[in-house]
Amino acid sequence: MKRPVVVIAAIAVFGAGLAAAQPFDRLRAAPSYVEGQQQPPGNPSKAPGTILKNRAPVSKDVLKVSLPKSQEADLSNGVHVIVIEDHRAPQVFFQMIVDGAGGYYDPASTPGLASFTAALMREGTTTKTSEQLSEQLERLAATVGVGAGISSPFATATGNGLTNNLDTVLALMADVLMNPSFPQAEIDRYKTRTRATFMNQRTQPGFLAQERLSKVLFGDHPLSRVAPTPAALDALTRDALVAFHKAHYVPDRAVLAVAGDISLAQAKARAEAVFGAWKKAGAAIEPQVEPPPAAGPSISLVARPNSVQTSIRVGAQSIQRTNPDYDQLTVANYVLGGGPTGRLFEHLREQKGYTYGAYSNFGSSRITGSWSAFTDVRSEVTDAALTDLIEELRQMRDVPLTERELAAAKKALIASFALSLENPNQILTYYVDRYIYKLPADYWDKYPERIQAVTAADAQRVAKQYWSPDRLQIVAVGDQAKVEPALKKLGSVQVFDAEGKPIK
Repeated sequence: MKRPVVVIAAIAVFGAGLAAAQPFDRLRAAPSYVEGQQQPPGNPSKAPGTILKNRAPVSKDVLKVSLPKSQEADLSNGVHVIVIEDHRAPQVFFQMIVDGAGGYYDPASTPGLASFTAALMREGTTTKTSEQLSEQLERLAATVGVGAGISSPFATATGNGLTNNLDTVLALMADVLMNPSFPQAEIDRYKTRTRATFMNQRTQPGFLAQERLSKVLFGDHPLSRVAPTPAALDALTRDALVAFHKAHYVPDRAVLAVAGDISLAQAKARAEAVFGAWKKAGAAIEPQVEPPPAAGPSISLVARPNSVQTSIRVGAQSIQRTNPDYDQLTVANYVLGGGPTGRLFEHLREQKGYTYGAYSNFGSSRITGSWSAFTDVRSEVTDAALTDLIEELRQMRDVPLTERELAAAKKALIASFALSLENPNQILTYYVDRYIYKLPADYWDKYPERIQAVTAADAQRVAKQYWSPDRLQIVAVGDQAKVEPALKKLGSVQVFDAEGKPIK
């Protein structure tokens, strides 16, 4: 299969100093070299007589993309197979996504059971111990792993290996997915090492802020879960793991996505050989339920005595992945806080020196997700930093973006997408998203075109709609004596301790 056809006509020429950066970092640096983007004051060149004209060779043509076409089929037990052929290297990447096996489907009494199950599936099967699995994968220069998000509906097994070892690697992955043995000794070891992680989380202000914000946004809905609880870990039993695996890891709702040096016929034959014995459950998955709307704006403080910093989160419920505003919100969010060129970073760090960084992001799935802006600042500037962050949100709602700012953001997003196409596994992820969310067949081919079509009016409209004052939830984590007075200027404050219990 041909590699992706990409005409990168919208990207500035990067300096040689960026060559060693990771792709994501390179792209975040790129917008500062785009024509019209504000530059740091002064002339960085030492050459006498050099004049910085704030320009770079940039084409105004829209990036043209033609992704490789996927080939798809179904196994006899219902597993849907997606294949992206790429014969440039003798390597194959694969993902098995199991709908209904993620943390969204955890019992309310045992938050984290899905993630515990996924983590321990790799620790031994009915045919191999954990050590034997690791040794064999290491000899093959291959990987196999399983994970499940705490609030996601999906569990995902991932792996890769050389083409000539593919049969063996797929067999190991099938063994892990279908025959985990959950040895009690491995469960005990997992509890010991994981308990320390949970204890350490409670000392991290960023974790406490995200936990409180998710609770404010989603209440008791599964989307409010940020991490398993120590109590759930202590109560974990082998019987619970076995029962969850049996009920949720079924082929009826599984997607096997493969990219690399393999054809659809080869992938289907090999997958049928190792996954064919995986029995269908024949039961429909329980549909996800939309979270209830947040009950108006609120202000929460998590008291962290003697803290010298304040972790600030301002968030709101967002949108579904298939919402028509997805691209418009992507552009607006990038302008606000998508990286070092975002308004939050420029204002709170570069202009005011309150923080090392300030950003925003949003997530979405089949049901409504969340959006948040976040930063950590010195305690003494909490009031000013929060005021400035909220002012930036007001500016996004009330003042249209400038043409230069909008153009730079769109070029950066399109450039990031272009570089991502060099990664076969990322291309595979795009096709999985297309399948899961039932996106149009040419969805990713037209991504640059859709981003380029976003206008300043579009960005302002979504900012008004999704970042309006009556939707915003404010959370701060810090020293109560220093932080609470600043928060009270904005309204009534609810105070909690690090365990999430109200402080009266």
